Amino acid sequence: MKKPSRRDAGFAAAAVSGEAPISLELDHASMSDIAHALANGHVTASALVKSYLARIEAYDRDGPKLNGVRAVNPDALAIAGKLDGMRPSAKRPLAGIPILVKDNIATGDEQPTTAGSLALEGAHARADATIVKLLRDAGAVILGKANLTEFSNMLAVDMPSGYSSLGGQVKNPYALALVDDHGIPVVQPGGSSAGSAVAVAAGLCAASIGTETSGSLLWPASQNGLVTVKPTVGLISRAGIVPIAHSQDTAGPMTRTVRDAALLLNVLAAKDPLDPATQKQRRPADFTDGLTRDAMKGARIGVPSDPADPLNDCFYGKLPPKSAKLMAEAIQVLEDLGAVIVRASIPTLGWIGGPGTTMAVLNRNPLSAHKGTIARPPVVFLYEMKHGLNLYLKEWATNTDIKSMTDIVAFNEANADRALRFGQDHFLAAEMTRGDLSEREYKSARAMDLLSAKTRGMDAYMSRHKLDAVLFPGAMGASIAAKAGCPSVMVPGGFVSGTNDGKDTPDYPLGVTFAGRAWSEHKLLRLAFAYEQASNRRKPPPGLPGL
Repeated sequence: MKKPSRRDAGFAAAAVSGEAPISLELDHASMSDIAHALANGHVTASALVKSYLARIEAYDRDGPKLNGVRAVNPDALAIAGKLDGMRPSAKRPLAGIPILVKDNIATGDEQPTTAGSLALEGAHARADATIVKLLRDAGAVILGKANLTEFSNMLAVDMPSGYSSLGGQVKNPYALALVDDHGIPVVQPGGSSAGSAVAVAAGLCAASIGTETSGSLLWPASQNGLVTVKPTVGLISRAGIVPIAHSQDTAGPMTRTVRDAALLLNVLAAKDPLDPATQKQRRPADFTDGLTRDAMKGARIGVPSDPADPLNDCFYGKLPPKSAKLMAEAIQVLEDLGAVIVRASIPTLGWIGGPGTTMAVLNRNPLSAHKGTIARPPVVFLYEMKHGLNLYLKEWATNTDIKSMTDIVAFNEANADRALRFGQDHFLAAEMTRGDLSEREYKSARAMDLLSAKTRGMDAYMSRHKLDAVLFPGAMGASIAAKAGCPSVMVPGGFVSGTNDGKDTPDYPLGVTFAGRAWSEHKLLRLAFAYEQASNRRKPPPGLPGL
């Protein structure tokens, strides 16, 4: 093993243990399996943490150097030790389970909260984000912070997914060797919750928490063969999360199974006085209730199709043959389960450029790129980002001289050789706004988003065709759901490949997404579970065996 870096002080020693290896195969054990082993005394929290730390050392820091974990919690083993012997229960359902959180989620401990920025390298948080507190109260061990696309993919136009100036480049574990001349993965890990996804796929944690504004949970989950829930805005508190846009931001789980995602939602979905959006929250008592293979029977599933050829399931984008074949197979599974497939066009799809569908191949920053052209991100994002980031730095950040977006821009310019490999175009554009959301352009853009979502988006489409859910390949429908604040649930759908320099890439995952109306997470989880159980398409990445 290589000598640990400063950020991993104490890490290697923690990973080396005289204990016999645990029997769980961590690279694909579900959180439910791990909880069962803990409940039956077959493993301890300390043994779990040591085993995950060993995998992080072997595969994230050394070996293929996935770089999905930006920093390990120096207190993880001590926390786990206090939980040894405490078994998961109704009161503490996550007791002893190691979970990573994305490094834009505040932890009020010794771990910095950086959003991947060199400007915030030493910045700490005054307190735990609400969701971190909920995880700790449920008994989870916060194993560390996951790497991410810097400032959740909102710093620069040409920044590749999974890259940050502080954390470096995250790699997709399904296509490790293929990089371009600049060292950028050809098959990208997805952004911006790249590290959160790669860590779960590679078996570096039991589960993780990521965030999304438009596609940042769905795309990396698709690229890494995972389950994720992009919740209705307001189901999960955003208090203590470095923001992009409060009108669309949310956190969500990244797991290996639908049941695991539902278990995490049980913990994370809670009203919070620090986040007014949660006051309208609607949720079931238990998100795992009704997860059966029969849930798909009679469900009406919308398939966006070509208005000129309704039988052509093009999803408003010409899918490559392998992706089209995968989606045709997914639709057949749904029909075999008793679903009613409704093929109909959506007036406007508003997708984010196709990440997770085909062009996980050299597709830099899909938030800003569409069909080969460069465009600025949505106007709403630019206005809300400056406003929200300044509030976060004022109310949550400590141990830093950075007090505003202006300070970050200045720091980056003063340290351009390290901080601005891909520039900071988005930040410069956001800096031109007042930061108080008073401008007419912002108000009109937000009003247009809401109008479009209501009259031409998810609700209108679903009402017109009496649908229970809408089916999308990968993250293709991310924007249309995100603008309306509506939920999506993704399940592994199989494997595809792209083309680079005339050669096929290694196979990498493509997810199948079920999107629906606000507060319909429970219904979507049931549908996703039925598909998951019937299809069973997840496979761990090759070349990362148990230790």
